[in-house]
Amino acid sequence: MSSYSRRAFLHTLGAASMAAAGTSIFPSVVAAQTAQYKLKYANNLALSHPLNVRAKEAADAIKKETGGRVELQIFPNGQMGTDTDMLSQVRSGAIDFLTQGGVVLSTLVPVSAINGIGFAFRDYSQVWAAMDGDLGRHIRTEISKVGLVAMEKPWDNGFRHLTSSVKPVQSPADLKGLKIRVPVSPLWTSMFKALDASPTSVNFSEAYSALQTKVVDAEENPLALIETGRFYEVQKYCSMTGHIWDGFWFLGNARSWSALPPDLQAIVAKHLNAAAMAERADIAALSTSLIGKLESHGMVFNKPDIQPFRAALQKAGFYDQWRKKYGEQAWALLETYTQKFA
Repeated sequence: MSSYSRRAFLHTLGAASMAAAGTSIFPSVVAAQTAQYKLKYANNLALSHPLNVRAKEAADAIKKETGGRVELQIFPNGQMGTDTDMLSQVRSGAIDFLTQGGVVLSTLVPVSAINGIGFAFRDYSQVWAAMDGDLGRHIRTEISKVGLVAMEKPWDNGFRHLTSSVKPVQSPADLKGLKIRVPVSPLWTSMFKALDASPTSVNFSEAYSALQTKVVDAEENPLALIETGRFYEVQKYCSMTGHIWDGFWFLGNARSWSALPPDLQAIVAKHLNAAAMAERADIAALSTSLIGKLESHGMVFNKPDIQPFRAALQKAGFYDQWRKKYGEQAWALLETYTQKFA
């Protein structure tokens, strides 16, 4: 595991009760009452996830460097509501910051989900070249048009893999009719329909329950979320498809952001972007170490050949459909960093 402590990663998900009292679960962040700017930051991930570990470090660094003028109050684990609830709140200013993936953000900024094109990225070298490069800049420009500000460095959620309670997925034929939970996203739904699966859109906070009650038999997520979400309790098989790379934009309400003086904006952005880079390293390390941990919980892993899946999507017209949706400019930027889709 990388430099953040193992104890922090394995920390219990308790302390949510503090949120009911209207406070962040990080006492050191909210202890002082003299901050000139108190900024609420919400996300849907467990306290033990590297994103929250690194966000806490950033909050402490921001508070220290600004002499206590800026406090970033962190509300993890969906305390502020579902993904769609929190997106509405950050737009209205009810919360100041949110980390959100392009899949949910695409309801406002369609091109923000372009990284979710099935089997687009081969590895992280392609991902970060694109997201830190021209493709990422293009997406941030589009985000700025809906009253939000995106920090420069996206955070990592990881490559997504398929889990199932009924069978391993070794080929596209294994997906036929499979009831699979997907995020609330036309792109995700379209992809799994093109692969003849039966996708159902469920918010992340409700995914465990949907699997437990057999509303769905399968789901797909990065290994870190499979572990912290305890999906291994209700899923037997994990197929290492890496079908989508998924990340988070650190989004701010444009009015809240503009209310910060430029010098404080620079400090906040510096530490949030540095935290993003550290979190990327954490996720990369965990993506290797968590296989053994999940196996110890009884999960069975397999590694399918992804080319038949890609061919099936191409044959079904999936890539042509989304090329038209995103437009030639965005698609050309994507293909600058990936292999061609046709």
